[in-house]
Amino acid sequence: MRLYRFITGVDDSEFCHRVTAALNKGWELHGSPSLTYDAERGRTMCGQAVVKEADGTYSPGIKLGEY
Repeated sequence: MRLYRFITGVDDSEFCHRVTAALNKGWELHGSPSLTYDAERGRTMCGQAVVKEADGTYSPGIKLGEY
């Protein structure tokens, strides 16, 4: 099965570490990162799509972060 995740968070080192952890678990970057400014909270938000091939059959109940 092919899995897809969209990792989001504040533009800081924690976000970068979350993406790095996914890459080290076999996920691959999918497309470019996205950025948006949250004027209400005064911070920049990031998003990065990642994909992965995995054994098994997809169901909506699987926990993507555990792959």
